[in-house]
Amino acid sequence: MAIASTIVAVLMATFVLVMRMKAAEKPTNAKKIILPPFFMSTGALMFIFPVFRVTGAEFLEALLVGLFFSLFLIKTSKFEIRENDIYLKQSKAFVFIIIALLVVRVAMKLYLSSTIDVGALGGMFWILAFGMIVPWRITMYTSYKKLERELQNRLVNETV
Repeated sequence: MAIASTIVAVLMATFVLVMRMKAAEKPTNAKKIILPPFFMSTGALMFIFPVFRVTGAEFLEALLVGLFFSLFLIKTSKFEIRENDIYLKQSKAFVFIIIALLVVRVAMKLYLSSTIDVGALGGMFWILAFGMIVPWRITMYTSYKKLERELQNRLVNETV
């Protein structure tokens, strides 16, 4: 089970890297920033099943680690205005951070799987990921909106 979940984690990290590189080639919009946490939130349905439920302490630990990890994603997610559109800047550090987060996640999973039930561990890692993506995306959204206002002011000033 640990090997299968590690393979899935590697595939997901690869998917994130590819999506991030493609995203930098096209202008972004608020919907592209906001929707991923909403889509991911459906994963909370796993907690309907008792096997995935976590204790309060496990929830808090997973959430705090996710919030800590989000800081690295926030630091490497910047926008820029190009040709009257807003683009996500390419960051070489982002690739290394995603890989480092994956390595840390796999190491944590291997270490914790000896003391925490596999189902609860799955729940904890979902909480960790959700706790990481929500603040990251909120920060991205506020940065995007700030640049969007700047761009609109610039366009208004050019037409006047």
